[in-house]
Amino acid sequence: MWGKRFPGTDEETEMTFWEHLDQLRGTLWRSLIAILVTSIVAFMFKEVLFDDIILAPKSKSFITYRLLCKLGESFSMPSLCVDPSSFNLINISLAGQFMSHMNISLVAGLIIALPYVLWELWRFVKPGLTENEVRSSRGAVTIISILFILGVLFSYFIVAPLMINFLGGYVVSASVANQIALNSYVSSITLMTLLMGLLFELPVLVLFLTKIGIVTPKLLKKYRKHALVIILILAGVITPSPDIFSQLVVAIPLYALFEISVAISSRIYAKKQEPAD
Repeated sequence: MWGKRFPGTDEETEMTFWEHLDQLRGTLWRSLIAILVTSIVAFMFKEVLFDDIILAPKSKSFITYRLLCKLGESFSMPSLCVDPSSFNLINISLAGQFMSHMNISLVAGLIIALPYVLWELWRFVKPGLTENEVRSSRGAVTIISILFILGVLFSYFIVAPLMINFLGGYVVSASVANQIALNSYVSSITLMTLLMGLLFELPVLVLFLTKIGIVTPKLLKKYRKHALVIILILAGVITPSPDIFSQLVVAIPLYALFEISVAISSRIYAKKQEPAD
């Protein structure tokens, strides 16, 4: 049995397991409908979705490449001026282009609908929280959404161009031309985008783990050097280019996320140590 407080009243009524299950089903259905609707809208704008977004990092005129080129000119580093269009995209299956269109539309729908989905989940769990927990969790949906979007943008404007430039132009022999399957290109972009979106939720995860006592600031500080090594390895995997500049461009923001997580953990831990009134 669970208690639920109705808005605007002090009356608390108990809800059965099946009533909670019915509420959860409604939450999931509304979330799925929101994702479906936004995916359909994304599907309808095929040219924008592909020509202006998904395929844009393959063009030399993409904003990231133009900024890198200007940076290279300023610091006399011509190697920063790159041309990622050294490979061709091909479709090798009958339904390949349609399935790629479907997959990208679903991912776009998920990203667009995420704030609403989080709000629905928040509405579901809120009645089971105490007043203090509700106050301390205020703004959680907005923060989680912003961090995820920042991760998506970081992947799209930084990680994806560096990955495409290196892997798309890498050759083992001049006699072997790169012709990349469309589904390979699309899956690499979408997978990296979603992974970076989730990775940027690290401060929220650390906040939660600190609140329940699994993580402490002392533990995080103890393994700071280990975290730095892991981040450098991760940056090397994400951007396999031997160029140290590209790896630092990825590693520095990730390490900044770790330090932000340490600061959040320290603040939460300090509040937990304060004597109760």
